[in-house]
Amino acid sequence: MTERQGGSDVRANETTARPDGDEWILDGHKWFCSAPQSDAFLVLAQAPAGLSCFLLERPQPGFRIERLKDKLGNRSNASAEIVLDGAVARLVGDEGRGVRTILEMVVHTRLDCVLGSAAIMRRAVAEATHHATHRAAFGRLLAEQPLMQNVLADLCLETEAATATALRLARAFDEDDAPFRRLATAVAKFWVCKRTPPLVAEALECLGGNGFVEESQLPRLYRESPLNSIWEGSGNVSALDVLRALGREPETAEAFLDEVRLAAGADARLDAAVARLERDLSAPDEAGARRLLESLATTLQASLLVRHAPSEVADAFCASRLERPGGVYGTLGPGLDAGAIVARHTPSAGG
Repeated sequence: MTERQGGSDVRANETTARPDGDEWILDGHKWFCSAPQSDAFLVLAQAPAGLSCFLLERPQPGFRIERLKDKLGNRSNASAEIVLDGAVARLVGDEGRGVRTILEMVVHTRLDCVLGSAAIMRRAVAEATHHATHRAAFGRLLAEQPLMQNVLADLCLETEAATATALRLARAFDEDDAPFRRLATAVAKFWVCKRTPPLVAEALECLGGNGFVEESQLPRLYRESPLNSIWEGSGNVSALDVLRALGREPETAEAFLDEVRLAAGADARLDAAVARLERDLSAPDEAGARRLLESLATTLQASLLVRHAPSEVADAFCASRLERPGGVYGTLGPGLDAGAIVARHTPSAGG
């Protein structure tokens, strides 16, 4: 999809497609081609009727790899710059409707991004809680020290909320719940993926200098953590996608609100957040779109945890996330059962 001059603006793509009997001939370049060793690719190109989607198979002479990308992370998955020089392809969907056609694939990949980021969070938190459970400093295990316990509990809340969100979104795909899925995919993609890098950084710090050493695996997770926020649409793309859905498909907002209202009356803080969200959804604007997505995401996560998580988890999340969703980790308020929260996310001795 991506070309030098376009980036996320795929309608600016310059790769051309001309008909040749039942096939099409593609000429141009692509700035990012993931997994170039694959057998087939979906490609956007400008046909006579407009931007269209094509299936291009390889190997073939018209598909040429110019170079591999030297990336920050995700190194096990090759990415390349490619040239299409008389490449043979087949039209997928209707000519001139390429964006709509390829978005069917992109939406599923955005679910992958949410699941992958939730998994990275879980791995990072497992490393941090395991280390703190076995590392002693100043005469006590780290996991028994109030300040460290607060940090660990905060990280555990984040990963549990991300996991609940990812699995609820996956269920919407399984059940073909299109109205809820339409909005929730963009919201979860934005928030879960964007929360992953700071969480991994904090988990790495829990190991101290050991976390900065490659053998700990935290540096690899840290390098990997920003990718899903960029892949298949960066944060602003997700925010604009939500605004577009709200404007063109108002039923998506109602489906989202119906989901968060399933926990109505269970927590006063959540009820207040839902009321604020209802007001914010009535008049969304581009400048405040990121704040709106924060509110959508944290309200959904609070609703899911209130319904499905132990009370200590739900209570701590509502107390710490609904009014300051982007707060620094390790600043949970008093009176919360941090030990119980951490225990849910600490690997067992044999794990």
